[in-house]
Amino acid sequence: MKALTASEMREVDRLTTERHGISQAQLMEAAGRSAADAIWRLVAGRDNARVCVICGKGNNGGDGFVVARLLKDEEVPIRVLLFGRPEDVRGEAAASLARWRDAGNPIDIVNDASDWSRLWPEVASSAVIVDALLGTGLRGAPTGAIAQAISDVNHLSRNATAPAPALILAVDTPSGLASDGEPSPGPVLYAHRTVTFTAPKIGQLISQQANGCGALEVVSIGSPASLVEEVGKGGLRWIDPSEFVSLPLVRPWSSHKGLFGHVLLIAGSPGKSGAAILAGSGALRAGAGLVTVATSDPVQSILASAHPEYMTEALETTANGAISPNNLRSGNFARIAQGKTVVAIGPGLGQSPDSQEFVASLVRESPLPLILDADALNAFAGRAHLLRDRNSPFLAITPHPGEMARLLSITSAEVEADRVRHAREAAKNWNAHVILKGFHTLIASPDGNLFVNTSGNPGLAKGGSGDVLTGILAALLAQFPGDLFRALALGVYLHGIAADLLAAGNQDASGILASEVAQHVPIAREWLLQELRFRA
Repeated sequence: MKALTASEMREVDRLTTERHGISQAQLMEAAGRSAADAIWRLVAGRDNARVCVICGKGNNGGDGFVVARLLKDEEVPIRVLLFGRPEDVRGEAAASLARWRDAGNPIDIVNDASDWSRLWPEVASSAVIVDALLGTGLRGAPTGAIAQAISDVNHLSRNATAPAPALILAVDTPSGLASDGEPSPGPVLYAHRTVTFTAPKIGQLISQQANGCGALEVVSIGSPASLVEEVGKGGLRWIDPSEFVSLPLVRPWSSHKGLFGHVLLIAGSPGKSGAAILAGSGALRAGAGLVTVATSDPVQSILASAHPEYMTEALETTANGAISPNNLRSGNFARIAQGKTVVAIGPGLGQSPDSQEFVASLVRESPLPLILDADALNAFAGRAHLLRDRNSPFLAITPHPGEMARLLSITSAEVEADRVRHAREAAKNWNAHVILKGFHTLIASPDGNLFVNTSGNPGLAKGGSGDVLTGILAALLAQFPGDLFRALALGVYLHGIAADLLAAGNQDASGILASEVAQHVPIAREWLLQELRFRA
């Protein structure tokens, strides 16, 4: 799905009314219902189900009044605060406010910081705080009582020691977040969850304050998906299940292992055999027909005993256990690579000069599709232009910000300051697909197209997660050679969904293991299939 700017979103809304007869009032009602449903799923059956909705004067506040009315209909205890005078509320928001008040429901007026300070203790003790202050039409930095409200709510959402509500939910977008990806001009409210409407906004995906959204949920409120595709011009796509409709995800009953590719992983070294095992596990669980792990001779037996489902090959090593460049000169690698579909290099490989020479030579000479991760990337630190000088028509690299910084000879902070630009320029300059890992992983293609992934959670911030991802990516490239860019997006998405399913299973995300993520990839793939069937 395309991500939209604020002006593009307004155009989609306008065309929805003009072409399809869905009024702005109907869109607001549907938006409020979607947010109310997300809250209802949490508060139903809870002893403390009190909800406080804090509303601004614009359409975002109008959405908030709908949320309040629908939850009140379900007998949820509701408190509504309006920042500003009721007579200053205009348009559909005014109609939504009137519908709330005409039913005899009260509102608390916040005219200044003193009003907010008086009401804050009750807001803070709510089970749910709903942010409907400022929407995508933000103009300038929040000031006055709204700025103070954002600061106070953030004290709850960002301070682990503070007593916190069960949920802080932003309606459409967190207040203060700039919609188009530019730096926000002032404070941004940090929500646990954001329910946004029709399409994600560019700022929710790529801005430096995008983590203010928390978990991002995109819901349809009546605008056809075709309008989003028509209006969006930025070449930036959010990964959701609909992106994978064209891939043959369901296997025919007549399937055999030869249909799903043969992955070759070059990974592992003394003391780092676990990385190779995890990458192999990721490839197996992601559905590769065959998997071979080639590793340094001293650790082959360790890898062979870890998974009976993959095969292993020994690579000639130097005296210090590093993979020798002689594997290419002797023909040993050519023998191992025969019949393989894709080669993934790097997990646990080590950074000895011999191993790095082997990697550089392999990338230059191999005709097979390649994935470079971890230690294989370090072979090109400061000389990434050599990535373009290769025989293979397809290369994907998977750097985290530190590895990307070494490739570009800049700092990690510089990478993080403009992730999109660096990913796109690197993909073009190196004629490679760049998977820049981190919060909202980016997948950039040489032609300038960009996927942004929002699946996953902090449980992936653990050693081994990247190794599993490398195996998953290799397996999916092997299975879907007709659309390699989309196969990469699928791999990143399933990796995150597997972690999300684990976190949903009543465990804290901090305890998720990379091996468990690999094990859950088939469950994530089934989840995706169910989503596609539901939407069909």
